[in-house]
Amino acid sequence: MYQLKINNLSEQEFLTHFWQKKPLLIKQGFSNFNDPIEAEELAGLAMEQSIESRIVTNHNNDWQAHQGPFENFELLTEEHSTLLVQAVDHWHCEAAQLLEPFRFIPNWRIDDLMVSYSTPKGGVGPHLDQYDVFIIQGEGKRHWRVGLPDPTLKQFAQNKKLLQVEPFEAVIDCILEPGDILYIPPGCPHEGYAVENALNYSVGFRAPNQQDLLSSFADHIIDTESGQKRYTDHNLTLRESKGELTNLEVDKVKTLMATLLENNELFKQWLGNTLSQAKHEMDLAPLEDELSSDDTTQLLNDENNVFERLGGVRAIYQILGSAVLLSVNGENYELPMSDLNAVKLLTDTSYFSSEDLMAHQPSLEFIKTFTTLVNEGIWYN
Repeated sequence: MYQLKINNLSEQEFLTHFWQKKPLLIKQGFSNFNDPIEAEELAGLAMEQSIESRIVTNHNNDWQAHQGPFENFELLTEEHSTLLVQAVDHWHCEAAQLLEPFRFIPNWRIDDLMVSYSTPKGGVGPHLDQYDVFIIQGEGKRHWRVGLPDPTLKQFAQNKKLLQVEPFEAVIDCILEPGDILYIPPGCPHEGYAVENALNYSVGFRAPNQQDLLSSFADHIIDTESGQKRYTDHNLTLRESKGELTNLEVDKVKTLMATLLENNELFKQWLGNTLSQAKHEMDLAPLEDELSSDDTTQLLNDENNVFERLGGVRAIYQILGSAVLLSVNGENYELPMSDLNAVKLLTDTSYFSSEDLMAHQPSLEFIKTFTTLVNEGIWYN
């Protein structure tokens, strides 16, 4: 397991002084760092149809982006090239362990692990991200420049697949070595180029915008056939202008719409569903011979059994009145409040023993839910 050291800061001090505020160079955040994946394995993932990958090249400042999957790696030249593979934590259990030290940030905010391999002078150019990211240096060295947010900086498209930003003033200018980490908040311009063949690991975080949230909520309302209440105006009176939409009527429409957002159960069901959805495909392997609840109980009664969560699984919970709403990969499961500690075991840890779970005396409803999750391949032993 990787142990994160944020310079001389505690996790809370980092959150207070740096998180979403300013970039930070973390020297030897992981001491004695060993790469969890090799460049050849990363290339193997980039050949898979279900895994998102790309190669970016910048020969003679001619930036090109090529989308995977790849049958060969002729584009990955000896210099000026980068292979990037998204959501590697969904497919490579050792690489997925790199996310664990960053779980002092709430689970629902963590997105995925992107891994890149660059040849000397390879990179993706100066750019902005609208989300937080920790960039971990693996094998090799990489030269990084990071600036502070500047609303006057203009972005431009090198081509349809590569958005970059104009030159910026750097507040961090350094060469990362294995185990070094860069934290970059949203909106900070940055660029990194390999000094030698280099592996980098990017821990990205989700930051949904208003448009995405409202669109998703509208879809949930339609899917659940909610929001059927109509506009009414029982106290309508004559007015001088028939064409006017009055402020009172505007406010009534706003109220009609707001009542849906204020429906706590509807809102939390939607929120659990949407925030627990994986954006990328997963290496799911449902059981061919499905377990029954009795089978699961027998497994749990053997204290030597250990259950592990599949890499990339998104598991969160909310308190819903007198119940716990567990949300896993876009599905909601309502459980008794007595199962809160058992639910925390599912959402807060990547693995646990039968003994750990049974100590919380899970209900029959919990056992049924956990059986479903095991049968789907989300948890396995």
